[in-house]
Amino acid sequence: MFTRMSRAETAITPMPGRNWHSYIGPQTAPTTHLSMGVSVYEPGARPTGHVHEAEEETVYCLSGRGRLVCDAGPAELEAGVAVFIPAGTFHATECDGPEPLELLCIFTPPVVPGSYEKKKG
Repeated sequence: MFTRMSRAETAITPMPGRNWHSYIGPQTAPTTHLSMGVSVYEPGARPTGHVHEAEEETVYCLSGRGRLVCDAGPAELEAGVAVFIPAGTFHATECDGPEPLELLCIFTPPVVPGSYEKKKG
């Protein structure tokens, strides 16, 4: 059985500096191993970073320009670029282009949207 979801059908979770569109996860599909969604950052957005304690994250830039910033340095983002973020890694996202930054984000194991919004500690 397939699970199909369009952007118009996604649940939207407002988060600091962005909106999270939930596509695939335990709440929408028979999966226990991953969740996937799209984060949309408006131009100039620079929300405080966060850590996913238990989840690995893979980010693929769909459109826009910006960067992921961590203690080891920045990873520049533009359409077609993918970045892997290990669990437990503090990171922040910045959108510096004239258009929104749209990132496809895949988490393993699944993440609860917004559960990780805390400051670097």
